[in-house]
Amino acid sequence: MDIQEEIRAYIESQPQPKRSDMNTLHKHILETLPGCKLWFLDGKNEEGKIVSNPNVGYGSYFIKYANGTSKEFYQIGMSANTTGISVYILGLDDKTYLTQTYGKTLGKASVTGYCIKFKTLKDININVLEAAILYGVEFTNTK
Repeated sequence: MDIQEEIRAYIESQPQPKRSDMNTLHKHILETLPGCKLWFLDGKNEEGKIVSNPNVGYGSYFIKYANGTSKEFYQIGMSANTTGISVYILGLDDKTYLTQTYGKTLGKASVTGYCIKFKTLKDININVLEAAILYGVEFTNTK
């Protein structure tokens, strides 16, 4: 199964209305980030043990570690959680930026240093979420 098929199967495995919201958000992110690299992580480690929720990833940047090594990873992630959807904006140095910049205008969402959680798309302002995604991608592209 290729990555697009894995993503499609993951989204289709979600109950409604989460499935529709994830489909809509996936298409919106692809329109926002045309031609971005797609990722799918099934949430399992090397031994096949589940260690996280599955994630759909968009874009690509290199995480630089203190020991001088680096690893390619996605810039934006999307995942189903128990109550709704999480969007991850990775690679930000300032862990207060998302909350301070987008927290008040995003809508009914929980915003942390790199994660925006919401129950349904109708609870949030999609244009504010798009601005946060674009900021994250721009920030990691300049690192």
